[in-house]
Amino acid sequence: MASTATSHPLQQRKRHGGWRWGDPIGNRRFALLFRRRQLNLESGARLGPITIAYESWGQLNAARDNGVLLLHGFSGDSHAAGPAGPGHGIRGWWDGLIGPGLAIDTDRYFVVCTNVLGGCQGSTGPAGLAPDGKPWGSRFPQLTIRDQVEAEVAFADHMNILEWHALIGGSMGGMRALEWAIGHPERVKRLVLLATTARCTAENIAFHNCQIQAIRQDPDFLGGDFYDCPSGGPVDGLALARSIARLTYGCEREINMRISAAGTEATEDGITTFLAREGRGFVERLDANSYILLTQAMSGHDVGRGRGGVAAALARITARARVVSVSSDRLFPPHRQQELAMAIGKRVTYTSIESHLGHDGYLEEQSQLKSVLRQSLG
Repeated sequence: MASTATSHPLQQRKRHGGWRWGDPIGNRRFALLFRRRQLNLESGARLGPITIAYESWGQLNAARDNGVLLLHGFSGDSHAAGPAGPGHGIRGWWDGLIGPGLAIDTDRYFVVCTNVLGGCQGSTGPAGLAPDGKPWGSRFPQLTIRDQVEAEVAFADHMNILEWHALIGGSMGGMRALEWAIGHPERVKRLVLLATTARCTAENIAFHNCQIQAIRQDPDFLGGDFYDCPSGGPVDGLALARSIARLTYGCEREINMRISAAGTEATEDGITTFLAREGRGFVERLDANSYILLTQAMSGHDVGRGRGGVAAALARITARARVVSVSSDRLFPPHRQQELAMAIGKRVTYTSIESHLGHDGYLEEQSQLKSVLRQSLG
């Protein structure tokens, strides 16, 4: 699969953000799923075959019961550990926590991280090729968090892993981990939920909508069919959407600290420079259509939908659960995780990480996460 051809030159692919067939594959592997049947989506559409990109560390034991599934956040991907290099623009998002003798010990566990369905780092998504050989673009069907989890369940079947030793998910990944534990409780022994929520609030959805409109109002968005656009697509709109999101992820102290570290000042010009600098790096690795698709999936997240409410849904969880909050998180504040832990009730431990880094503290406060992960996996 690594040699799959693409009709787009490398320079043009990179403008659009994300990974494309023909780029260096790095440490990615690929599972081709739903070849004989299609994935039935909640929208009523069907999708298949689909590709799920993944990376893994350690070895699956003979009993096939030492698997740990990592579910990445919104802007993450399968590269959870390892250096930057060909195919991977940045170091793994939990590099330093995954490896022999580390908190997620690959001498003990077979650790897998998949790229979410609808993403743009090797899994089937809007920037990929549809059956007619052209990019999906605006034709890609709407997805929900539950749709993404059903693709991950099919991936687990493909790997012949009937029960995960643990599922670990942060932010959007935590939403998927919750859906796994509720929809397939018999397949999850341990559950670690970081900086996440059982459902999105009106405020979350409002911020999401602003980000989506920033992309759609870029004149180069072209209704989502921008892959042959000479300008490279809605680069400005995507950067603006990221800026809006960035202000919801951070907290006042964290943003001031990063502005100072970047050598700018807390003035209008300084803030503009800081956000533009962050936006430039972001647009090179996330496709605008994937941004919209994943944001909409998060907006629709509600574990209680069709299950009699949040409390009834969470009562289905049988895994031993650890719920982790970040003290300065204003996207999904600590009270949301406290409510989540109380609703799960049985076999649950709640932990708060003290951090001034806002929502991204669940990625960056690795010294505090070490003991939390060791305890949760044991």
